[in-house]
Amino acid sequence: MNSREIEEVLEAVWTAEESGDQIFSEVTRRCHVPLDREMIGELERLGYVTMKDDRVVLTEKGRPRAAQIIRRHRLAERLLTDVLNMRVEQAEASACEFEHALVPEVTESICTLLGHPRECPHGSPIPEGPCCREARSVIRQVAVPLTRLEVGQRARVAYLRSRSHSRLSRLLSLGISPGTALELTQVSPAYVVRLGTDETEIALERDVAEDIFVWGGAKRADFPRRGHRRRGGGFRFGLGRRSHDGERSPG
Repeated sequence: MNSREIEEVLEAVWTAEESGDQIFSEVTRRCHVPLDREMIGELERLGYVTMKDDRVVLTEKGRPRAAQIIRRHRLAERLLTDVLNMRVEQAEASACEFEHALVPEVTESICTLLGHPRECPHGSPIPEGPCCREARSVIRQVAVPLTRLEVGQRARVAYLRSRSHSRLSRLLSLGISPGTALELTQVSPAYVVRLGTDETEIALERDVAEDIFVWGGAKRADFPRRGHRRRGGGFRFGLGRRSHDGERSPG
């Protein structure tokens, strides 16, 4: 078996374990290369798996290697969907190629760039890496939640993280999407952002703001302040229009 075949089988064993069904037929169904019992026997001799009662189980030696390939695959999915805006089904095929090409240093850089995501686009957990455990984060280089910004800071949306399709659709309809420039203008009682494209101010609840990941910036935004409008974004907060003297009028 070559290195790629080994990794494909270990990945199949890992995902079968996550599903709670590690029988040989299920591992075979999940594997992206032809798999037979002779190959399982070879992996047993290499010390990566054991097979008992038709169940394929990762060993202490096999589990770390399987975790690495799963980590690379799921980080690649996040990169492709969140940053490059690929559809999940498109990203899946490309991620299968990425996972065999990424070296550890690049994998850690991607994870740090994305803000150490915990789940792939399908909601499956991403195994932690050294960068996650060491909590490395350089604000100018990683994506961080909108809630990490300070009032007056501007940033650009990196990706939206939410399992709620309706929430994602609502944010997109309001003009908040990857690449959108914005400025945080208020944090209480709601998080309020001003978009750089049409000067609109949108109020967001904290849990919604936490789903918006941005490339953090240190400079105060220079968006025009005249003629902007404020929207509640369809969430619980519906703030009024701010008048030119700074008082809030009903709206």
